[in-house]
Amino acid sequence: MPDSPSVRDVLHAAVGAVGGTERPGQVAMAEAVAKSLESGRHLLVQAGTGTGKSLGYLVPSLLHRKRVVVSTATLGLQHQLVQRDLPALVKGAHEVLGTTPSYAVVKGRSNYACLHRVREGVPDDQGTLVDVPEGTLGAEVLELREWAEELATQRGNGDGSHGDRESAPSHTDRAWRQVSVTHRECLGATRCPHAAECFVELAREAASTADVVVTNHALLAIDAIDGVPMLPEYDAVVVDEAHELAARVTQAATADLDPAIVERAARRGRPYTDGETDDLSDAGDALAAALAGVQPGRIDHVVDELHEALSRVRDAARSCLSAFPREKAEVEGDAARQQAKAGLEEIRLVADRMASLRETEVLWMSDARGPVLHVAPIDVSGSLRDKLFEEKTVVLTSATLTVGGGFEPVAASVGLWRDDADRWTGLDVGSPFDYRRQGILYVAKHLPPPGRDGITDAQLDEIADLLEAAGGRTLGLFSSRRAAEAAAEGVRTRLPGREILCQGDAHLSELTRRFAAEEETSLFGTLSLWQGIDLPGDTCRLVVIDRVPFPRPDDPLMSARQRLVEKRGGNGFMSVAASHAALLLAQGAGRLIRRTDDRGVVAILDPRIVTARYGSFLAASLPPLWRTTDRAAVLGALQRLDT
Repeated sequence: MPDSPSVRDVLHAAVGAVGGTERPGQVAMAEAVAKSLESGRHLLVQAGTGTGKSLGYLVPSLLHRKRVVVSTATLGLQHQLVQRDLPALVKGAHEVLGTTPSYAVVKGRSNYACLHRVREGVPDDQGTLVDVPEGTLGAEVLELREWAEELATQRGNGDGSHGDRESAPSHTDRAWRQVSVTHRECLGATRCPHAAECFVELAREAASTADVVVTNHALLAIDAIDGVPMLPEYDAVVVDEAHELAARVTQAATADLDPAIVERAARRGRPYTDGETDDLSDAGDALAAALAGVQPGRIDHVVDELHEALSRVRDAARSCLSAFPREKAEVEGDAARQQAKAGLEEIRLVADRMASLRETEVLWMSDARGPVLHVAPIDVSGSLRDKLFEEKTVVLTSATLTVGGGFEPVAASVGLWRDDADRWTGLDVGSPFDYRRQGILYVAKHLPPPGRDGITDAQLDEIADLLEAAGGRTLGLFSSRRAAEAAAEGVRTRLPGREILCQGDAHLSELTRRFAAEEETSLFGTLSLWQGIDLPGDTCRLVVIDRVPFPRPDDPLMSARQRLVEKRGGNGFMSVAASHAALLLAQGAGRLIRRTDDRGVVAILDPRIVTARYGSFLAASLPPLWRTTDRAAVLGALQRLDT
């Protein structure tokens, strides 16, 4: 056994352990990641589907002398890394390494069951601890409580996943909220009587000694950008699903406020204050009155009435917090008291942020179920640059990192700009798939450009003809729920013998299970199907995309970003709208070819891909499938595949 096993040696053992096949792109990626971690130079590495990129970055991360954090956008990938990839990697590489590397997972506090809440109950709107609710919800809560109590008698498996939601019995969101807390509601390890058994504390303990710590983009942002310690000290970060990083960081920094939230906080704070919550209730009424005169959408200028109402909410929440008694409460009342204080502090911070709106943030109102204010940072690239990239070595990876044929747009979105060329490297290790032989990219050039009136009869006819030629087996990706539903209904009418599932007909996991199990069934849906769904084989022979997925013109955040780019002298449409669409198109088209024997067609029903000036920019982001606008050739190819 060599004294210092190489990345290639360990990768070879790891690939054998997971029953995979070593690929040139995977080897190139692993060696590039190792070089980046050693040199401190940031790396953007695009690894196409089938490369095996998880092992491509996990192997060098485990071999790195200091702790590495691996961040993912989705809990699904996090679960895959901790439950499948890392255990197999450690087991298979042990003989080569001579030691057993350790790993752990750290999630947000609300992803773990809280033993205090399980044992003491949940505070209601008045702050009183209540027992299990009745009916189906109560049965779910009881099952979750029994599960948590059983786990509490065990020490856990050492990877930090003990007591987390992924391993819990089947449940609804409402039931989970009955057994979990947010970080603001938590009593803290020094005050909670159950801290010694706490699943979160056990996860942090495991992470403090692990070589690799797996977390998510939101938690990474809270730790690195907000400065709230959520992770142990680390040397470098590998960001998987990196095309999602800026969006997830923005989402983590977005806050909401509405009159109902204010009133709920006032009710919860009432038992602990001396009449101060009456002023907060009045402030909530003033906010409701002010919002009645505001139109949904982006708010460029906070009018006097709204500014005054937000200031009243902020000041009243601050007074309530000041009125809380300082003496230590009984343990049984601590949870309710903590939740009341957390709600008031959250309102104070959000109202202050909205009242003193900065140029770097955008404020807007939605009105789907009553008026709600939202505030978010317009651009997180500066924060990521200053707080993450200046402090740590960062490796960004995804199957889709190039936009318009280059890494620069994604790099700029996270704070790596053109004049930073000496600080980062872009590498595309390709894909093991022969896209030109395995698939066709068809653009329906003969169709009119999509308008604002929704899906047209011409598009429905096109979808029906393509789907029938493919024998079903179609994944339809649509720009809106209304378009997906209209397409499903239209194709069902045109092809009454075909089974068409539509997002919303049942839970998405059930729909994807049926789509995978029933080969001639088709599935239509919206953005949540564009990314992450993995359906290799004959289940999916045709991917239909109804239109270029530009953000809506009235999208408050995207429109604010475009305006900021233009203010700085750039092209807002290309930098924001076209880049956003290009990434989504690449993700959507990537649903077709998932393994070496997959065959099929990606059909885009929007002629602008080949007729508009920006079409070549969008097309450069797509997989290198064989491209055509010949409708007859595509129908013939699908029919041959079907037979």
